[in-house]
Amino acid sequence: MDDDRQATFGTDGTLETDRPPEAAGEDDFGEEKDPDETDGGFSRYVVSSLLQKAVRRSDEEVAAWAAWELARSGFGWNLWERLNLYVVEDLRAGQDVATQVARYEELATERWEADEWRGRLCAIHAALACARAQSSREASNADEYFGAVAEHRAEARERGEAPSHDFPVGDLEPEGRFDAVFDGHTGEGSRRDRGTAFFKTHGARVGPEGEGDLSARWQRLAMVLSSTEFDEADIERALEPTDADDPWKDPEA
Repeated sequence: MDDDRQATFGTDGTLETDRPPEAAGEDDFGEEKDPDETDGGFSRYVVSSLLQKAVRRSDEEVAAWAAWELARSGFGWNLWERLNLYVVEDLRAGQDVATQVARYEELATERWEADEWRGRLCAIHAALACARAQSSREASNADEYFGAVAEHRAEARERGEAPSHDFPVGDLEPEGRFDAVFDGHTGEGSRRDRGTAFFKTHGARVGPEGEGDLSARWQRLAMVLSSTEFDEADIERALEPTDADDPWKDPEA
């Protein structure tokens, strides 16, 4: 049992291990709440599901209410657990909302109480931040797709056939499309004696925006002063941004 969710006894005397003491008591109508009932008389499971769907649909008002209802009803632990899940399940990667939710949770649960006024404000802020962020199930879709491909590959191998669908990297072998990854940081790259020169001109290239002026200047001077000999063609190759349409394309090839 989670330390934050102490055991309580229900009205019938049975032990409840999934409801914290602050979630017990009466609802808005003066009636004794069921173990998973919010103060407004709703199922916390339904409100939690509503919160997720509201975040996914960018419905700010409904998301704010659902978060407030869970927080004021003593289900703060449920609220923050779900909000952190929504950040990775329903929002586009690379947004600041993940750190925002973590900070609001810290304030609501470590500095204040989750169901008090300031804790409720944190819950609303976090829900609004999620609802205002760009919604996307890209991570969930990728996980499901890659898992399905893994099953298809295994089934095809068992039948002795080529898979109808494969991972985006294929067999991931040297001399193939992803040859740049086989530098000295890998066993195969070490066996091929791919040291600093290969890394600089293949593995360390960035793009498609390329290095900024200052970074490019530093890289050029570092290669000029390096104990490894680089000619001008090597330096230009190292500094050339990767192709936007094919980031693994070798510029020399």
